[in-house]
Amino acid sequence: MIVAVVAAFCLAACTESVDNAEKVDRLPQIYPDYIGVTIPAGIAPLDFNVEEQGTVKVDVTIRGSHSGELHTQGEWAEFDIKEWYDLTMDNAGGKLTVDVCAKDDEGKWRKYRSFDIHVSPFPLEDFGLTYRRIQPGYEVGGNIGIYQRDIHSFDEFPLMTETALPGRCFNCHTANRTDPQQLTLQVRGEGGGTLVQKKGAQVWFDTKTDSTKAAGSYAYWHPKGRYCAYAVNAVHQSFFVNKDRNLEVYHDFGDIMVLDTSKGELVLSPLLRTEDTEIFPAFSADGKTIYYSTSPKCNVPAEYKKVKCSLCAIDFDEEKGTFGNKVDTLLNGPATDKSYVLARPSYDGRWLMYCTADRCNFPVSQKESDLWLMDLRTMETRPIKEVNTPESESFHNWSSNSRWFVYSSKGEDGMYSRAYIASIDTAGNVTKPFLLPQRNPRKFYRDMFDSYNCPDFTKVKVDFDIRVAREEIQSGKRKKVKIKK
Repeated sequence: MIVAVVAAFCLAACTESVDNAEKVDRLPQIYPDYIGVTIPAGIAPLDFNVEEQGTVKVDVTIRGSHSGELHTQGEWAEFDIKEWYDLTMDNAGGKLTVDVCAKDDEGKWRKYRSFDIHVSPFPLEDFGLTYRRIQPGYEVGGNIGIYQRDIHSFDEFPLMTETALPGRCFNCHTANRTDPQQLTLQVRGEGGGTLVQKKGAQVWFDTKTDSTKAAGSYAYWHPKGRYCAYAVNAVHQSFFVNKDRNLEVYHDFGDIMVLDTSKGELVLSPLLRTEDTEIFPAFSADGKTIYYSTSPKCNVPAEYKKVKCSLCAIDFDEEKGTFGNKVDTLLNGPATDKSYVLARPSYDGRWLMYCTADRCNFPVSQKESDLWLMDLRTMETRPIKEVNTPESESFHNWSSNSRWFVYSSKGEDGMYSRAYIASIDTAGNVTKPFLLPQRNPRKFYRDMFDSYNCPDFTKVKVDFDIRVAREEIQSGKRKKVKIKK
């Protein structure tokens, strides 16, 4: 009790009065730009830095429209996690009004115009995000890692890193509709394989057969968890010599296959193994359709500008484990001179989100890549202008309740992709996105030279034993798959 009283006294003694602050009739410059964003109640605190020239100290007060108040003073706006949690929960469906004062290096305080942070009535109860962190050095190295992050705090946990598996490349970590009880990922290179994990039990498959050109990647689970769709492809990179573009990523072939994880069988169709490049499969919310992208065969990388992907759909019969006998083209890439890739249906079956770019089947490398939304009831489409920037937006995924989505954006600097979260209502209205919160965000993002790749929500913390995975990978033992007759 005495310690608490002393601590409170010391805090009060160190807090300066800002009663005589000069009023400035404009919004403050803050990083990240959280002005006017919409957040879920219970998200990690939106700590921010004040970017006004000469700032040495900040004073921030936040008042809830329903109840509650927070105050902090220091080098940047840093909020107590428990107090922030309580404030946002108490004001779900309302807003937080933020007052910012900044002290400059001459000792003068300035008070800026207040701004609001909206607290959505839609909850985001998922535990967190998984993502791959990778330095944009275009090679294996730099300690590539798959991590998970508790989005209600700042805690981050490694799942698989290059430190544990030197020289390996791994990605395509995919949970089943945010449920990591069913998880798959692909390890490339020597000792590579396809992991299928169910309730913590790991099975490593060799999905390369005499009937397939390569192992599986770019995975997507059937909602009931028996089947998992994969692309069969090889990814390559070529480099430009001008300053406006530095990289073109392409696939010189691509097919679609489905793995029956219970039987260890591959389900194939000649409609998904053509001369064209089929890529990025995704099951519909009811599991009766597979969406995917396909582009006509061309001589890449020389004809890289000709890569125009159409967005297509084919039926899938879960009971029989078979594909339909025809392909429907939803968006025709060559006809519209665009490329449509990375279809991701919302889990409630209402929306289909995808990337639109001028060309290419790897949107993260395209400055023009934007997120678009299709209403699956009317098939009408629109660009999501609320989130798109002049740089690349890609690798989007839905929350378990389909009211939030996460995506990667290079909008900040054109080089590093960051994870952003936005909400969507039942009419398709999208809110201003917010950057994944960090403590002292300017220092964090300035000092970390990693891109956030393939972010996805998880309902609960992922149960993954890296020691078992390392032993399995190093053993080279793989369960060979068969082709379904």
